[in-house]
Amino acid sequence: MLEGQITKALSGFYYVTTQKGQTYRTKARGLFRKKELTPLVGDYVTFDLEEGQDGTILEVKDRKNLLVRPPIANIDLAFVISSAVDPKFSQQLLDRMLVVLESIHIQPAIYISKLDLAPHDLVHEIKVLQDYYQNLGYDFLCPEDGQVNQGQMQAIIGHKRVVFMGQSGVGKSRLLNQLNDQLNLLTGQTSKALGRGRHTTRHVELLPIFEGYIADTPGFSSLDLEGIEKEELSQYFPEFWARRAQCKFSGCLHYKEPKCAVKAGVETGDLDSNRYRHYVYFLEEIMTRKPKY
Repeated sequence: MLEGQITKALSGFYYVTTQKGQTYRTKARGLFRKKELTPLVGDYVTFDLEEGQDGTILEVKDRKNLLVRPPIANIDLAFVISSAVDPKFSQQLLDRMLVVLESIHIQPAIYISKLDLAPHDLVHEIKVLQDYYQNLGYDFLCPEDGQVNQGQMQAIIGHKRVVFMGQSGVGKSRLLNQLNDQLNLLTGQTSKALGRGRHTTRHVELLPIFEGYIADTPGFSSLDLEGIEKEELSQYFPEFWARRAQCKFSGCLHYKEPKCAVKAGVETGDLDSNRYRHYVYFLEEIMTRKPKY
């Protein structure tokens, strides 16, 4: 019996890499279907091998976290990739992805691509945001020449299992190719009619990079906030959470309550008004969603 991590899932097969760096093609036991458990890229598993045949996954170890979209498990760090242009930069989508990652205990980092194609005023705006998010504790990379800084990325990635997340067309595959030109991943153009990229990544796969692994994943255009309750949302806005004790009411939602320290911080300019507007938008989305039975 061997142990390893699933590094690719394709056409019903799971490719498992052991600590020695050997990769085996395996299938999942029928038992998993009965348990309604689907092995995912990133899962640590035990498996058996029979000579001349594909291996069989026997057990999926407990997961420390799970992304549903894209489906991947046991991630240490997620790079949220946003483009300055083509598709247009959206701070609300950036904040949504940060909230989702914080809620499932995955450390986020931010990378802004295509800054070399952006007008001067947008470059300035993103540089201001870089200072703000870095003060919150996030790694925030936005190279003005559009070229990845290998040293910075290696320092952040280290030995981690890392996922790249972002809309289609923001340049995830292009960025990975810059990090390792041996990958030769497909890159695509953004649809002018739709304003979003065509999918060039067809499956989830963990690729060796530096001392760790990184995933190029199918793009997505939105994320729901399923599983996040209104009382916990402010935890995922670090600057709001830090002020909670200054609010008049315990359990303040920073919404319509009087003498709220978060709203006061927005009014004085100490807190970013766009971030607060996004918080309210997410809060109202959570408060108005229909219960599932």
